[in-house]
Amino acid sequence: MSNDTAPQLFQAREPVFPQRVSGRFRRLKWSLLAITLGIYYATPWIRWDRGPNLPDQAVLIDLAHARFFFFWIEIWPHEFYFIAGLLIMAGLGLFLFTSALGRVWCGYACPQTVWTDLFLLIERWIEGDRNARIKLLRAKLSPRKIRLRLSKWAAWLVISVATGGAWVFYFADAPTLMHHLFTGQAALVAYGTIACLTATTFVFGGFLREQVCTYMCPWPRIQAAMMDEHSLTVAYRNWRGEPRGKMGKAEGDCIDCMACVNVCPQGIDIRDGQQVECITCALCIDACDAMMDKIGRPRGLIDYCALTDEPQERAGQAPKPLWAHVMRLRNFIYFGLWAGIGVGLVVALFVRSDFSVSITPDRNPRFVRLSDGGVRNAYDLKISNQTGDNRRFHISIKTDEALRVKLQGTDEMNITVPADQSLHQRVYIFAKPVYLASRTDSTPVRFWIEDINSGERQHVDSIFAGETK
Repeated sequence: MSNDTAPQLFQAREPVFPQRVSGRFRRLKWSLLAITLGIYYATPWIRWDRGPNLPDQAVLIDLAHARFFFFWIEIWPHEFYFIAGLLIMAGLGLFLFTSALGRVWCGYACPQTVWTDLFLLIERWIEGDRNARIKLLRAKLSPRKIRLRLSKWAAWLVISVATGGAWVFYFADAPTLMHHLFTGQAALVAYGTIACLTATTFVFGGFLREQVCTYMCPWPRIQAAMMDEHSLTVAYRNWRGEPRGKMGKAEGDCIDCMACVNVCPQGIDIRDGQQVECITCALCIDACDAMMDKIGRPRGLIDYCALTDEPQERAGQAPKPLWAHVMRLRNFIYFGLWAGIGVGLVVALFVRSDFSVSITPDRNPRFVRLSDGGVRNAYDLKISNQTGDNRRFHISIKTDEALRVKLQGTDEMNITVPADQSLHQRVYIFAKPVYLASRTDSTPVRFWIEDINSGERQHVDSIFAGETK
């Protein structure tokens, strides 16, 4: 096969210049953009007083101390199940919204969509609306074109740097890190992370845009399993709009004005049916409704609807109300699972202990033979104090046998764990020769750790290893 007839494995990108549009869905998208970006940029700067020994940043991922702070909640490494539960809830929530309303996440709240909308706002502000941007693209290189391009890219770069900078503030005290960044004292990883996120935001939001949604994101392929004929999604009522034609000649309501195509950030024609590129941003609804108002025809030629509505509408009957498509068994199951996990996490959060204990026996050697013929076992005890005050704990063991416990480096059985820290302590258990003469090579042992002030207790089961004589 010659090169000129070889099949193309990747279609070259056609620049997409969405036209400005106004309407209820566009206003909703602007509102969500302001809210989500406001939360993202402002959250690291919110202060939260946890006491003198803890950070005062409301939301902090403290990698250095393996801790996650969220306002009054503090998550330790051994409590990662909270994070896992939140991730599962996020996945189920995505399933729920997709099953009920299609790709509503993609159209309104996905970071790629939010930052692309922001970049497009800057682009329109500097270069003009759709026709002006198309004309500028086709124009020869000139001082004006260079000025507009550089101005746009500079604005994009500022947004991209702010995006990368905001992200690193979640991992360190924001005011301190800000000072270190500007004085050159920050860690190299901070500058590297900002540079990486700046580059990806600049390229994805400014140049790739719809390519990310179409080719890089896996969700368009997954959504097919989440939706069915009852799911609401943005669609063109072809039974009402066809056959289309120009104004005054159209038999259907569609006058082929191309308004829905011109405003689409994905560059598709919704009238061609459901397409993998469609993110259901609903801007085509605003554009079409505005045109229907101008020509005196009813709104809703493009609207949120389900495939099951078509037979009723063709017969002139009213379709099911929107709530009937949302309140379905499938969606109730998704919601039940989502809510069940959420309730479980809340209950676990309130019933968890404010200190944790782990004990690990030595494996090599399992025991040490003493000079008097007895045996000693060694254990690594770790106590995590999850409060803002120092706490004193008493260590003891419970067993049916004559075993003796001792802490390394002290004759006491009490240890103090500093506020919001973990303490590692070496613990020994001894057995006399007379005990070993009548025992097998392992004995169950229960360690008890008790808060001396509050009386709260926890236990950890282990074994005492030895050998018969």
